[in-house]
Amino acid sequence: MDKKFYVTTAIDYTNDVIHIGHAYQKIISDVLARYHRLIGDKTFFLTGTDEHGQKVEKSAKEKGINPKEFVDKIAAEDKKQWDGLNISYDRFIRTTDEDHIKFAQEFYLKAKANGDIYKKKYEGLYCEGCESFKEESELIDGKCEFHPNKELQTVSEENYFFALSKYQKFLEDLLENNPEFVQPDSKRKEILSFIKSGLNDFSISRQNVSWGIPVPDDPTHTIYVWFDALINYLTYGEEEKCWPADVHVLGKDNQRFHAIYWPAMLKSASYELPKTILVHDFISLNGQKVSKSLGNVILPSDLTEKYGVDGTRYYFLRFGPLNNDVDITLDKITEVYNADLANGLGNLVARVGKLAELQNRPGQPKPSTFSLDSIETNLTNFQFGQALDDIWTNIRIVDGIISEEKLWENTSEKTDILDSVIDKILAIAYDLQPFLPETAKKVLDQFSNSKIKTIDPLFPRLTK
Repeated sequence: MDKKFYVTTAIDYTNDVIHIGHAYQKIISDVLARYHRLIGDKTFFLTGTDEHGQKVEKSAKEKGINPKEFVDKIAAEDKKQWDGLNISYDRFIRTTDEDHIKFAQEFYLKAKANGDIYKKKYEGLYCEGCESFKEESELIDGKCEFHPNKELQTVSEENYFFALSKYQKFLEDLLENNPEFVQPDSKRKEILSFIKSGLNDFSISRQNVSWGIPVPDDPTHTIYVWFDALINYLTYGEEEKCWPADVHVLGKDNQRFHAIYWPAMLKSASYELPKTILVHDFISLNGQKVSKSLGNVILPSDLTEKYGVDGTRYYFLRFGPLNNDVDITLDKITEVYNADLANGLGNLVARVGKLAELQNRPGQPKPSTFSLDSIETNLTNFQFGQALDDIWTNIRIVDGIISEEKLWENTSEKTDILDSVIDKILAIAYDLQPFLPETAKKVLDQFSNSKIKTIDPLFPRLTK
């Protein structure tokens, strides 16, 4: 039986088009998917859009169109952004898809049959930005941590609730005894601390929000956005018979839903748990949170137009917010692009391509395996920047060989050395495939042709 690998990103909420803050998780998930395809694993990669709830309904009303028309437009624009970053997803799921609606209702009934869903009247503080009720302990100066500019609403409703408190001990044991379940470890400890402070049951339906999946045995309620959205991973996983997920990749604003709500829901409905929840931190721009209200939103396409697809991917992979929040500026990206890509990899390929063309050198066979054992180790441990560091070490080594041997002098007498350099460049290109797929393909094709010829610069140097 073929080994399988199933990776997901968080699905993006469709109250507006995504921005660069959403890009990191898509890129690192894409690297994992491409790597596992290359090593022969049967790979499944899911991303998509979360399309129900109060915010979407409100945004559609402001535009003067119905919610379905609104989310169709946003989903298409989001998909275009991810396609522009060369994100190789196998399915772009939407929570308005018929198979998901059917599966979410079936899941709801399974949890209810297990005695974990009940109705009660409730009054609480509701954050429209998160689409969730907040406990006092979660607030900072009376505000939501992630939406401090939004006023919390006091909402009083009769809703259906999920018995999360029943799974307190189960979740404590899960987080304590399975260090790989939430990574990095600092996030696992944060989640575990929150669980130990005591869990409350949470609302999984709304009465006054019509834009959503109807509760199957009480259509006066709609299934609450988080209970609906989380199930998307299982909709696809069961359909493709690839569940459980090997890795859920998401931002820290979603970590409690995925690391607390989701495993309890799965346990209730008798499904296996995902193997790992990988949580990343946030990106800010020029010292400010990326926000439409601040007017500093940058789309991924804004970056790819200037730096190219692989130039954009490189910066996020090398310097992205895996373990800490990071602040980016366009000047920083330009500086890294010129140093590592234009002057580094791009210059190396151009120099060797020219020398090989002048000597009429034939191409060599493409490699069939990774040259660096550390790539497997780094990607298994989600160390994307370190993987690129190791590849760039090889780039510098090859540059050193060219300088030390002065290959530009009497090249015809140094064909063995030149062929060795070409072989090393092919190895570098193979290793780059999960990270910079367009660039890797260009280099592999250039140096495996019957005759090696120069090509257009991979990364033209930029001015600030």
